[in-house]
Amino acid sequence: MAKILVVSSANMDFVMRVGDIPTAGKTVIESRSYRYVPGGKGANSALAFARLGADCVFCTRLGEDANGEALRSLYDGAGIDTRYIVTDRAEPTGLAVIMVEDEGANRIIVYPGANNAVCRADVEAALECAPDAIFMQLEIGEAAILETAAMAAKRGIPVFVDAGPARADFPLARMVGLTVLSPNESETEIFTGISPDSEEDCAAAARRLAAISDAKHIVIKLGSRGAYVWDRGAERGEIVPAYPTDAVDTTAAGDAFTAAMTLEYLRTGDIFRAVRYGNAVGAITVSRPGASTSIPTADEVEEFLSRRGIEL
Repeated sequence: MAKILVVSSANMDFVMRVGDIPTAGKTVIESRSYRYVPGGKGANSALAFARLGADCVFCTRLGEDANGEALRSLYDGAGIDTRYIVTDRAEPTGLAVIMVEDEGANRIIVYPGANNAVCRADVEAALECAPDAIFMQLEIGEAAILETAAMAAKRGIPVFVDAGPARADFPLARMVGLTVLSPNESETEIFTGISPDSEEDCAAAARRLAAISDAKHIVIKLGSRGAYVWDRGAERGEIVPAYPTDAVDTTAAGDAFTAAMTLEYLRTGDIFRAVRYGNAVGAITVSRPGASTSIPTADEVEEFLSRRGIEL
């Protein structure tokens, strides 16, 4: 069983189902529902790893508040190793406000709170667990991300990065030796200036990302189109199509996809097989409402593949 250290974010999500996004000065009375759902890109991925059969260790920070208590309890119940989650007494638990439109598209505003306080000391403590791989996103402070990558490189630990949320000036070039870098379409454009609309555009963007980051593999998440995979060693890339499904809510789909891809890659060393497995997890996730609550178990993924006659 692979041991994966997730160094990333944890939030409570305030999810609103909306039919109309109000413009400035406009008030909308909404008949649809709202709810509080555990979220955060790191937490979503940690839960995905746990549900898919990995030994997952989570390094993050939670506020000393009701949201923090609820999230820690959830992670404990899911079988995640929470020894390295720090309770921050100065900052609140991160909060994400998510507006989900009828067709499943979402708009997200994140208040980082305690996530921005994750630091080198937190990560150094967590590395005592001797992980097989480190998984990160860009939803914690820049210094913590870069220091984690540097410590991993020094120890020979492979690093997988789900490159969101993107920032044009984020120093990807300082993250040398990544195993996989995986942005989505909008993140790819932010980093490279290239919108991955066609396969040729995907290839150009992937080469640019590989040059910037020195990543072994680039995986560009393309939503309903699937994912574009660039293998540096083979100097080839291709689109791996998504599995058709009825999208209900795309929240957490990218997080679940990248976690699933990472786990299957660690099992097999085959990036294309790993992306096909990630596509299956993503298809199930978007067919359900919510963030972490929509992520499938390993058994559910196997059933999905078997029912559709899919061989990875």
